Amino acid sequence: MKHVLFLCTGNSCRSLIAEALFNHLAPAGWRALSAGSQPAGKLNERALALLAREGIATGGYTSKSWDALPVTPDIVVTVCAGAAGETCPAYLGPVLRTHWGVDDPSHVQGSQAEIAAAFDDAYAILRARIEAFFALPLAGLESDRAGFKAALDRIGQAGS
Repeated sequence: MKHVLFLCTGNSCRSLIAEALFNHLAPAGWRALSAGSQPAGKLNERALALLAREGIATGGYTSKSWDALPVTPDIVVTVCAGAAGETCPAYLGPVLRTHWGVDDPSHVQGSQAEIAAAFDDAYAILRARIEAFFALPLAGLESDRAGFKAALDRIGQAGS
């Protein structure tokens, strides 16, 4: 089993969406987790509603610390948005690391329609990137760490 950790600061919105979406789309042998360096302690209600609307199960997901991971991940994907002045947590360890920055829709202020659009945009970006991940020749890339890292980095640069 290969594990992908989606990491952010609060682990309440973007990393949750990525974890649930990845697990919804994942073939056998792949599993996502999510965590935060400073977890919010609760999941974002709009993120949960969005996932439910998309038919993606959310049962069992929690906002948790990266100190409480049940397994060591093989790949760590940070999803915080550096352009917005966020500091991304740095996961240390012998893992493949990549950055797929996504603006935090939970910080958007405006009308209900503007906020909903921000959540829809974050979901669409994450879905496109996760679909691109599963379109990679994963079996061949597992033995080519440099090639795998380059492919993951290209995915993170797309759709931003």
